[in-house]
Amino acid sequence: MRYRINRRTGDRISEIGLGSAYMPEVPLDRAIAALRRAYEGGINYYDLAAGSGKAFPMYGQAFSDVRERIFYQIHFGADYSGGAYGWSLDLDTVKRSVDKQLQELGTDYIDYGFIHCQDETADWETYQKNGIYDYILSLKRQGVVRHLGLSSHTPGVIGRIMDDAPIDMLMFSVNPAYDYGQGEYAYGESEERAQVYRRCEREGVGISVMKPFSGGQLLDAARSPFHQALTIHQCIRYALDRPAVLTVLPGAQSMEEVEALLAYCDQPEDALDYSVVGSFAPPQASGKCVYCNHCRPCPAGIDIGLVNKYYDLALSGDPLALEHYRTLEKNASDCISCGHCDSRCPFSVHQSQRMEEIRRYFEG
Repeated sequence: MRYRINRRTGDRISEIGLGSAYMPEVPLDRAIAALRRAYEGGINYYDLAAGSGKAFPMYGQAFSDVRERIFYQIHFGADYSGGAYGWSLDLDTVKRSVDKQLQELGTDYIDYGFIHCQDETADWETYQKNGIYDYILSLKRQGVVRHLGLSSHTPGVIGRIMDDAPIDMLMFSVNPAYDYGQGEYAYGESEERAQVYRRCEREGVGISVMKPFSGGQLLDAARSPFHQALTIHQCIRYALDRPAVLTVLPGAQSMEEVEALLAYCDQPEDALDYSVVGSFAPPQASGKCVYCNHCRPCPAGIDIGLVNKYYDLALSGDPLALEHYRTLEKNASDCISCGHCDSRCPFSVHQSQRMEEIRRYFEG
């Protein structure tokens, strides 16, 4: 397992996390076995916007002896009073739900307490008016909530709440279908979504990824907007290549599914190549590097995707981008203008010209 650091909290978080939508659908013993396998495989980050309240005792039993070594995302607004997942903006309901979750998890603290499911500006206004946000902040002052999170699918709402609240982690729906305007939760234009990634990177806010497979759409050639099925590992790699992304949270409900997720860490580079998404790139995406590295190998040894990412982040105001660029073994000044990358780029980026542009920007 590989890990990434949340710059706002210092937490070391596994690149692969685990969602909880499907875990409650299996018997307790199978769920506990799957969760323990995830932990043993290095997964230390778990989202608890569960499909059912049955999930919480499962996690409580599975991780009672390792609670201090894992991180929970708990959502203030997820309601399990009826058994299955529901959404509530009523303060008393939220308090009862959180208390019950903590009891069944066997814990007295929350690693990341999330402002939950904010997809419209009116949701945020109601959330504040009803006192739920103040309740989270009071728990944070007491040390019950250690860090503040936000869950949303909507770029505009994310920007508004990040203006108002000191968010440490954003849970955002990240996959190539949504980024290119395809799918149920494809909210925001491509550039709006890119601005979310860049702002989070600039401000040190980590992103945990929900819906990395677009509800299974991307895994089915008949339903995929790219007319070709991607693998779960290609989808995970796409998400991890976005700026600020720390961890991807697919759902799983069996040992076999957990093993398939853990296998991501052992995949060769060609198995992670998601450049087929370039076949559906909308006009506004043409000519823009998405860091897919399909242009590899560079004869000069440049990590072209990473050079492009640091350049884009620098342009957006990230103060650390230049420092990261300077740590690269090879950078834009090493480009020999051979054109190999230009011929291979599925997004029609003239990378050899861009390397000169990047060299001038960073090196004068």
